[in-house]
Amino acid sequence: MPTFDEYLSRYDHEHTTVWNRVLHGVGIPIIFAGIILLALTWWRLGAALFVGGWVLLFLGHRIEGNKPAFFQGPIYFLIGPVWVAKELRDLLWGRASRAEVPRPR
Repeated sequence: MPTFDEYLSRYDHEHTTVWNRVLHGVGIPIIFAGIILLALTWWRLGAALFVGGWVLLFLGHRIEGNKPAFFQGPIYFLIGPVWVAKELRDLLWGRASRAEVPRPR
């Protein structure tokens, strides 16, 4: 069974174009907001956000020219949000983690 890091690496490999990354960075949080609003009984807005988020994801894969990662397995429904959080972290704080930053001598 692949490790969590291997799943993230595979997911990253499926999302290489800037537009696909941007559309996933917007679409996945919109899907989650839609699910929350559906649970809060604001079903019209929740359904619209849920469907709209999926449209963005499929558009991103159309631009990329590949199939969504979740066709490889349902685990990618969980990997996607983690990947978006990692991308946001990398965008805000840079790509290098603290362990990778060289220490001054």
